[in-house]
Amino acid sequence: MTQANPSSAGPAASHPRGVRALREFFRLEAAGGIVLIAAAVLAMAAANSPLSPMYEAFRELPVEVRIGAFDIAKPLLLWINDGLMAVFFLLVALEIKREALSGQLASRAQLVLPMVCAAAGVVLPALLFFALNRGDAQALRGWGVPTATDIAFALGVLALLGSRVPTGMKLLLSTIAVVDDLIAIVIIAVFYSHGLSTTALVWAAAAIAGMWLLNRRGVTRLAPYILLGTILWVCVLKSGVHATLAGVVTGLMVPHGSRKDGAHSPLESLEHALHPWVAYAILPLFAFANAGLVLYGMELDDLFAPLPMGVLLGLVIGKPVGIVGAAVILRTLGWARFPDGMDLRAMLGLGLMCGIGFTMSLFIASLAYRDAHLYEAAVLGVLLASLISAIAGWLWLRMTLPSTTKVDR
Repeated sequence: MTQANPSSAGPAASHPRGVRALREFFRLEAAGGIVLIAAAVLAMAAANSPLSPMYEAFRELPVEVRIGAFDIAKPLLLWINDGLMAVFFLLVALEIKREALSGQLASRAQLVLPMVCAAAGVVLPALLFFALNRGDAQALRGWGVPTATDIAFALGVLALLGSRVPTGMKLLLSTIAVVDDLIAIVIIAVFYSHGLSTTALVWAAAAIAGMWLLNRRGVTRLAPYILLGTILWVCVLKSGVHATLAGVVTGLMVPHGSRKDGAHSPLESLEHALHPWVAYAILPLFAFANAGLVLYGMELDDLFAPLPMGVLLGLVIGKPVGIVGAAVILRTLGWARFPDGMDLRAMLGLGLMCGIGFTMSLFIASLAYRDAHLYEAAVLGVLLASLISAIAGWLWLRMTLPSTTKVDR
């Protein structure tokens, strides 16, 4: 992303509707991030209070759907992680496709900086985690935990700084997070699928083929895509591939193109409808169900164990060093420049914000660790790293950003 103001940030931002869409995106993500933080705090309070038995009962509440001999029976926690999070990944895929076709990822010049920064922000945390846990094969399964960035949480923290945050920073942070999510999807698909069922995969392929045919024939009604996407989710759930990937595939199949009447494309309509539900309901519910770490009985040595320290250092150190280092190298070589309104100090603040892993980090931890002790150690690292990154990023930007910035019109 070489330009960052609405007049030069690319196709999505050059059109008045694109500007309004960006403002709506930032507003929803920032407010949703604050709700997300509140849900996490509430989960920690419930898990460490006399309400703890009720909290655990909520997470383990059995939920079953049965049609004849076919049934899906899971505790509520897994319905949230496998079902509702598929809707979150559907929204992520819609955002990625829109950005790739008509937004910040549509231009090669705009793509260089966020793509390289996001890749560096994944590789370095993974290497730090590996270095600390290389002697433990079970712990190493969580190498993907410190590679993610939580855009909602980060924008929620940025919102506390008000108008002094330049638009270029929000755009770059959002675009890095989109690329980061794309990498996370690949990581989940390749490294966190197991026990594959050929029969279920064949039916999943048939559902994908159906959506592809609908797209090729120019079908723009959303209902057939949602129906086939639901069938795909069931097939993927039974296949051994993680069920949330069904949301990704469905999102990529929803058509997106310019409309002569100026109306929203099917992709934009679905994205607009889903965004408030994901921001204000699905992600906070996920945070509430997954962030309830019991602190009773923990000692300082638990924090300094290799697994939580690998997560913590990966997010707090690896993320900003990787992202800022890549940005500086690209600028030095003349391959990209910082967005308008950002200098090296602002870039460092952005790097610190990217250390807020939270939602995706917790999600990958739930896939990586079946052992409760290992999962809790990873959650400890994620929560502390996200808290440290949020506070450090906010303090740094509060000290370094100008007291006011030019307001976009």
